[in-house]
Amino acid sequence: MTPLIFVTGGVVSSLGKGIAAASLAAILEARGLRVTMMKLDPYINVDPGTMSPFQHGEVYVTDDGAETDLDLGHYERFVRTRLSRRNSITTGRIYENVIRKERRGDYLGATVQVIPHITDEIKRCIDEATAGFDVALVEIGGTVGDIESLPFLEAIRQIRTERGAEKAIFMHLTLVPFIAAAGELKTKPTQHSVKELRSIGIQPDILLCRSEQPLPDVERRKIALFTNVPENAVISAIDLDNIYKIPGWLHAQGLDQIVVDRLKLADKARPAELSEWNAVVDAMEHPVDEVAIAVVGKYVDHQDAYKSLAEALKHGGLRQRTRVRLKWIESQDIEREGAAKWLSDVHGILVPGGFGDRGFEGKVAAAQYAREHGVPYFGICYGMQAAVVEYARNVAGLSGANSTENDRNTPHPVIGLITEWRTATGEIERRSEASDLGGTMRLGLQEQRIKAGTLARELYGREVVGERHRHRYEFNNRYLATLEDAGLVISAKSIDETLVEMIELPRSRHPWFLACQAHPEFLSTPRDGHPLFVGFVRAAREHKAQAGGRLLKEAKA
Repeated sequence: MTPLIFVTGGVVSSLGKGIAAASLAAILEARGLRVTMMKLDPYINVDPGTMSPFQHGEVYVTDDGAETDLDLGHYERFVRTRLSRRNSITTGRIYENVIRKERRGDYLGATVQVIPHITDEIKRCIDEATAGFDVALVEIGGTVGDIESLPFLEAIRQIRTERGAEKAIFMHLTLVPFIAAAGELKTKPTQHSVKELRSIGIQPDILLCRSEQPLPDVERRKIALFTNVPENAVISAIDLDNIYKIPGWLHAQGLDQIVVDRLKLADKARPAELSEWNAVVDAMEHPVDEVAIAVVGKYVDHQDAYKSLAEALKHGGLRQRTRVRLKWIESQDIEREGAAKWLSDVHGILVPGGFGDRGFEGKVAAAQYAREHGVPYFGICYGMQAAVVEYARNVAGLSGANSTENDRNTPHPVIGLITEWRTATGEIERRSEASDLGGTMRLGLQEQRIKAGTLARELYGREVVGERHRHRYEFNNRYLATLEDAGLVISAKSIDETLVEMIELPRSRHPWFLACQAHPEFLSTPRDGHPLFVGFVRAAREHKAQAGGRLLKEAKA
């Protein structure tokens, strides 16, 4: 049985359980252990795929096409293990599995109950996701005291009872607030949070105390005394200006050694080798350049919707010691006030994914501004579709071109559902019925073949690459020849040559204009970056330098 570290949270939400768990996992991996991670979410949705980004933030996608909580993105950025649908479980999926078994008669007519049937299914899912690793971290979503998380907490209590303290430990993240009026850190919320856990049979082995400043020894001893946690296992988790500093901070307090000792992993664990993480932090702390990148989206007031994207842009800068300053722009503002007002002071323009017609014309205008002004442009998913629509309208002369997602009566559906344009006769089929939002997307890792001599091929350095997808609408192949004749470069297609994956402009006409149907941000990590983001930031640096040179010449003149 794989040793398990269960991570819970108390007092308030948004304390950073996912980052804390991922940071510990990174240290354990740096000690030579094979690590995996898992998220148990208490909401009843089967997955977050149809949840609003305003409510839930980013929907992260794994290689096997699972739509998961954004914490899996944190996990994969901190450890090298590639996760799957097994690593993200919701209450909805647990109940769905149990009800399916009940309908099949698997329970032999027994009354199906939360205990043992729901808790047994939770334990089965944990075993399935964590088998074969040296250690696994399992994060329980929500906050201790929430009604909906009780089945998960009961399941992990049972696991500890069944397997013992050497196979399962509890790490609890809590809040130690600083009350400015009193000038004191207050430990009472942490005491009550642990009391709540203990009331359901869970005694934490480790406490991560989130606070604005390091815990003084006197407060650490007080917390240890009232929570029955060893003093050395009361860890100070202070606010840091860079999440990639957290592994080093936790290691300095001996958190990984506590875990290794408690789970008897000393024979497998070597001393921590954190040089890669130190290099990441050093590159972020000592940049040699800075660029401004506009992100033109429709959820910019809730930036968790673009969590992986923002991190991937930073990673692209890390590879060349460049700080990336993000300028978040609501695409509807461009529709109202014009692209020039919002984009004239940036060194690169990125249009990310999205769904629906709200703000789409602002994304199209952003692509047009980038094309006409020579500003580096990177389109992702919907950003590629916006670039195709813009090029069709303004270069290929296809007036009224659009995506059928936004205009079912467009005279030139350059973007559409495959069922709308791929038929046995090759004719465009107009479908009036609505497709099921939860079941018609192209999801997960898929390979594509990159055309020789293109910018994309130069950036990747190889012919075949795999990227993760999450979309429903595709480039309409009926317009392939028309747009190529107008100068658009189709730089990558699916491995079977049936779907357009990447487009770009010739470098004779634009210094850096590239868009892809996939979501490369899901495969970017701080230690390795991603070739498309590295290339985009490099192009932004070059654009900045050229713009600075022009301004200098104008000033001298």
